[in-house]
Amino acid sequence: MALIMNYTYRIYPDTAQQELMLSWLETCRRLYNRCLRDLKDWMNSRKCAVDRCSLNREYIMSPDIPFPGYRSQKRQLTQWKKTESDLKEVHSQVTQDVIKRLHTSWESFRQRGKGFPRFKKYGRYQSFLFPQFATNPIKGDQIKLPKIGLVDLRLHREIPEGFQIKTVRVVSRCRGTKWFVVITIQADVSVPENPAFGRAIGVDVGLIDFLATSDNLTIPRPRFFIDLQRELKLLQRRASRKKKRSKNYEKAQIKVARLHHQIGNTRKDFHLKVAHQLCDQADSIFVEDIDYRVMAKGFLGKHSLDAGFGQFREFLKWVCWKRGKFFAEVDHKGTSKQCPECGTEWDNNLSIRWHTCDECGYSNNRDVASAEVMRNRGINKYPRTIGERKLSADSVLSGVLYLDKCYAETLNREVKKPAP
Repeated sequence: MALIMNYTYRIYPDTAQQELMLSWLETCRRLYNRCLRDLKDWMNSRKCAVDRCSLNREYIMSPDIPFPGYRSQKRQLTQWKKTESDLKEVHSQVTQDVIKRLHTSWESFRQRGKGFPRFKKYGRYQSFLFPQFATNPIKGDQIKLPKIGLVDLRLHREIPEGFQIKTVRVVSRCRGTKWFVVITIQADVSVPENPAFGRAIGVDVGLIDFLATSDNLTIPRPRFFIDLQRELKLLQRRASRKKKRSKNYEKAQIKVARLHHQIGNTRKDFHLKVAHQLCDQADSIFVEDIDYRVMAKGFLGKHSLDAGFGQFREFLKWVCWKRGKFFAEVDHKGTSKQCPECGTEWDNNLSIRWHTCDECGYSNNRDVASAEVMRNRGINKYPRTIGERKLSADSVLSGVLYLDKCYAETLNREVKKPAP
């Protein structure tokens, strides 16, 4: 069994390398749109009935032309390269991956029944992939990319021993002003699933407090987008008044993209730090199995998307796996309407933020009580082993159970006690 992970690094190409990579992205975008155009033309030419045609217009195409699938378009790419110099300049495997990317989207559309591939407008194609490497492309603090050369790399963490670099994806952010590489590494190891063990906690997320745990820890919700919304609105208004595709328009769009990038990075950093903090406090973590996409469609959708509950749950699951903790989702129905001590059902609205049970006298914060209910459900569903699991030095996979020391230094928060 192969273990596959992605490591993201910041790279600093020089001016010539940036211009080359931007031209590659534009060539890949045009190739993607060209292949998608052929695909749509073939489909449109076969929409009419056998015995009649449309009154307005009709796509005329020979019935002998086969469906433009992945293999046929790859063969056609070879013919296009003979007459078009732009396609010759791009690495051959990069252009092949563009076609593969399109047909991956097409197959995904066929399975889901929605999400038909769309044309990429200018600036919306932001990455290209080198699918294979014969040797390690990282040379000290640089990475060697085919046809691009050595690019300065900020190697903030080393590639774990025993892992092999499989693919490298070059990603453009902030309209070509920031560049990253996503390195896919692989090792032929089998990592067993973590069983439920040790100390367990339940985690409840919300819009008043970002989360509340069953041990009375509450973390206030930061407003990443809300606090910078006025500044973003101002930058977008200035950008809308510029002439499209002009230099001033591009400068204004870069400012907007940088602010969006800052908001997203701040949110991601907060989620990862909180996830590590929870893993420091418990061995088994239980969360709700709620579909946060439903919350995003309500009148509090902007605040729900700003909090990023879905992203936080995925990060928490990933961090728990890396650090050898147990993570599971439990049923979310009725968690805020059940007493964690005696199990009595009670009915109230969201304006009541303090839970007091008339049967057993239990009293606590509503969100903390919900977290305790989730902890109890998780313990009943996943029986735990006694005590904490001891990991030997041989069982620790390099890079998998790694915890950066900066997290431990910045996450020493005090546990808040409920108000009397």
